[in-house]
This record gives sequence, C-alpha cells and structure tokens, in this order.
Amino acid sequence: MQSLIDFVLHIDAHLVSIVNTFGDLTYLILFSIIFIETGAVILPFLPGDSLLFAATALSAKPEYGLNVWIFVGIFCLAALLGDSLNFYLGKHVGMALRRHPFFGRFISDEKMVEAEHFFEKHGNISITLARFIPIIRTFAPFVAAGSNMPYKDFIKYNIIGNIAWVSICCSAGYFFGNIPFVKEHFSLVVIGIIVVSLIPAVLSFVKSKTKKQA
Repeated sequence: MQSLIDFVLHIDAHLVSIVNTFGDLTYLILFSIIFIETGAVILPFLPGDSLLFAATALSAKPEYGLNVWIFVGIFCLAALLGDSLNFYLGKHVGMALRRHPFFGRFISDEKMVEAEHFFEKHGNISITLARFIPIIRTFAPFVAAGSNMPYKDFIKYNIIGNIAWVSICCSAGYFFGNIPFVKEHFSLVVIGIIVVSLIPAVLSFVKSKTKKQA
C-alpha cells in the first residue's frame, strides 16, 4: 500500500522512469492501468485522474516524444472497455463475486452501498457523474448492471461521462501540468485533484445525513 501511495503522489517522476524505460510501450502500460481501475472491480484504488493529468503534462514536453491525442484516445477506450467489463461482471457474477471468500475481501460493502445509494438518487445520469468520483466510478457499472439497467442505456451515459472526464483531465494536464508552481508542488496538486474529485460524494453524504437527522 505504501508503494501505491508513493506512486500516486509522485506519479510524474514514476512516469518519467516508465517512459525512459519502455518508450512507446508506455501507452499500453497506462491503458492497462486505466482499464484495470474500473474493469477489475476489486482494484478501485489505482490512480485515475492524476494519471491522466501527469501523462498529458509529459506529452506537452517535446523531449519525451509522447502524443497527447494518442493518450486521449487510449484513455477513452480504456475507460469504456473497463466499465463495460465491470458491467458484464455485475450482470453475470455480481453476487457470487461479492460473496467469494477471496475476491469478496477486495469489494468494500460500505463503498458498494454508497454506490447503490448514489445510483438510486441520481438514476441513469449517475453513470456519467460517477466517472468523476474515485472508487464510486469503479462500483457504479457493477451496481447499474445489478439493478437490471439495459446495457444500451448504460453505454450511452458511460460514453458521455468518459469523454467529459478524459477531456477535462487531459486538458488540465496538457495546458497547466508544466507550469513551474505545478511542477514544484506536484504532490499537492495530485492531492488537490483527488480532493476535488471527492467533493460530489462528500456533499451527497452530508445531504443524506442531514435529511436523516431532520
């Protein structure tokens, strides 16, 4: 876990090492991370927003030879395929996976219930909104499938969310990631990205608690 935290908070430095070591295979590696973040269901703690930001910040620097449009394309595709796999798992092995003695330990009942409440409250649009909320975005497709949401409806809202998410994160990284202050305080920027991403979930939680007390 400590290694994961270090990777997330110093993702810019780690990406430089990956690019220098693997070259063009960097695209495949980052595609895999974004795909697994949602597709695997049990790995919601992998970096998402911060990875997009850091990768496109590097692509803005010619010396790394990275193409921002390739990043945009593979991130959209990875998110789409990952969410679709997640939906498939929720549809066909949902409860079995949650009750499995090994895999079930990686699926937080608390986070799953939180995702279910989020889906119930916002309806289909929650698939779009969830893409901007770490952890919730991992469980949203799983929950949507379990609620018998048709895949054609799911994929429509999912595509909208994925395009918006990738566009915002990649634009922010490409245009602002190499500003001196951002580079010097990159760990704080990453923490800020995570905090901002969690704001909708926190507001939703506070509202639900307030209503219960009322």
